[in-house]
Amino acid sequence: MKVIEQASVAALPTLPRPLTAEEFFALPEEIRDRHELVRGRLEELDTVPPGIRHGLVMLRIARVLMDYIEPRGLGMVVGGDAGFILERAPDTVRGPDVAFMRADRVPPDDELDGFGDLSPDLAVEVLSPRDRPGRVQAKVGDYLRTGVRLVWVVDPRARTVVVHVPDRPPHRHTAADRLDGGDVLPGFSYSVGELLA
Repeated sequence: MKVIEQASVAALPTLPRPLTAEEFFALPEEIRDRHELVRGRLEELDTVPPGIRHGLVMLRIARVLMDYIEPRGLGMVVGGDAGFILERAPDTVRGPDVAFMRADRVPPDDELDGFGDLSPDLAVEVLSPRDRPGRVQAKVGDYLRTGVRLVWVVDPRARTVVVHVPDRPPHRHTAADRLDGGDVLPGFSYSVGELLA
């Protein structure tokens, strides 16, 4: 761990061995906030703030999900790129914009200060103007490969939501459609147009 603590920010992505999720979490916040950990290597995130529309849509999705999930005791919704350890050896830590975990999978209270050592049941990515398609697809691939059962890729400018589930082709919803929770959130249904208004 000493090597990591003494390494310069510029040298971090080229450390001679993969980082663990725990080492990644121990890095200074200003480094952690600008990276995800992908198979043990730091992957720099877009450091330009994504804009007001991105933040508004992200919070609206979180609120709509919380309004459905919390009264029913279905689980926990988190936002703001909370980190999830998707795989180990080498470790991958991804931070969806919004995520949902079923009640029976929510970590105990004393484990909520670190990364979740599990894949969420639902991961939501809200596209920003600078998101690159290849990077978004890589994240979706990691989510689906590591047990995430439902992924929503939300494009506020195009007013669409692309729904990904394992072993099925993605399905694109427009503003005229309703978004449902499938097997992950049975009974959930919400207008895409209202979600992205």
